[in-house]
Amino acid sequence: MDFTFCGIARFRWLWFKPQTMSDHPHAPYEHPSASPLGLALFAVYLVLYGGFIALSAFNLEWMGQKGMLGLNHATLYGFGLIVSAFLLALIYMLAARRETAGEAP
Repeated sequence: MDFTFCGIARFRWLWFKPQTMSDHPHAPYEHPSASPLGLALFAVYLVLYGGFIALSAFNLEWMGQKGMLGLNHATLYGFGLIVSAFLLALIYMLAARRETAGEAP
């Protein structure tokens, strides 16, 4: 069913059909073995974020104290979470690329 108006598809998200990676037109292959690594890295980030939430809930005084560069611990921990997310994504990207280097068509 095509819902177009003047050649422009509108409200296509209302009829969204979940797709697998192999259905995606720009995905030449699917690599399911990278998934356990992704789950492990997500678990690492979940522990880091859980620590931030626990400290914010139960040790608010420490989170408000000044740390390095005159910033409080909450700000430093928040920046640390952002940096760790980028590092974990980089680890995942490099590991998935290395595993799939010989499998591309």
